[in-house]
Amino acid sequence: MTDVAPRFDELIHPATRLQLVAALAAADWAEFAFLRDRLGLSDSALSKQLSALEEAGYVATDRVLDAGRRRVRARLTSAGREALAGHLAALQELLAGT
Repeated sequence: MTDVAPRFDELIHPATRLQLVAALAAADWAEFAFLRDRLGLSDSALSKQLSALEEAGYVATDRVLDAGRRRVRARLTSAGREALAGHLAALQELLAGT
């Protein structure tokens, strides 16, 4: 990982959003149902979190047609990856007591 300036990000700090961006950081794309089940959220709660992150430019969503069913998938954008890296660096500084 490259050196990233520590920057606390209040948008991704709440536990649900932090878990969501961490899950997205581990994949190119993640299916809505996978994220919902992994985080234990309702459809509406996950949609709300994804919308907030998408509005900030941290997440991109895509709707694909698969075997006649419409599926939603999401990915972390480069801005989202940068925000997560900066946030994690800020948390590490807090833990280190600096």
